Amino acid sequence: MKISIINGPNLNLIGTREPEIYGNDSLNEYIKLLIRKYPSITFTDFQSNIEGELINEIQLQGDDADAIIINAGAYTHTSIAIADALRAVKCKKIIEVHISNVYAREHYRRESHIAPACMGSICGFGLKSYELAVLSLLH
Repeated sequence: MKISIINGPNLNLIGTREPEIYGNDSLNEYIKLLIRKYPSITFTDFQSNIEGELINEIQLQGDDADAIIINAGAYTHTSIAIADALRAVKCKKIIEVHISNVYAREHYRRESHIAPACMGSICGFGLKSYELAVLSLLH
């Protein structure tokens, strides 16, 4: 199985950014741990702060990957273009992930433009949200 993990803006700062919300662990290190924990899965890992680069990666991976795990960060709540890209690719096993519980935060974070293009959403379990997404794809 090939799983593409795509992360959006400011997620490169996880571990130092608002630790009271996101924790103290680095997302980059967590992804490396996940890759070691599931050696039978081929992972690709991509992060960008630029919307167009995320769309390019979705298009690149979406016809090759068996599944996509996407944390579009703040673009979740604003980007119709990312949602359109997710709908346009062959891969239909797409899971939206968020580290924090977006429903317990600011009102504007409660709407996801990408959720309708995904088979499911996982939020609020910290970095473990990524592993929960992997486990849901395996079962």
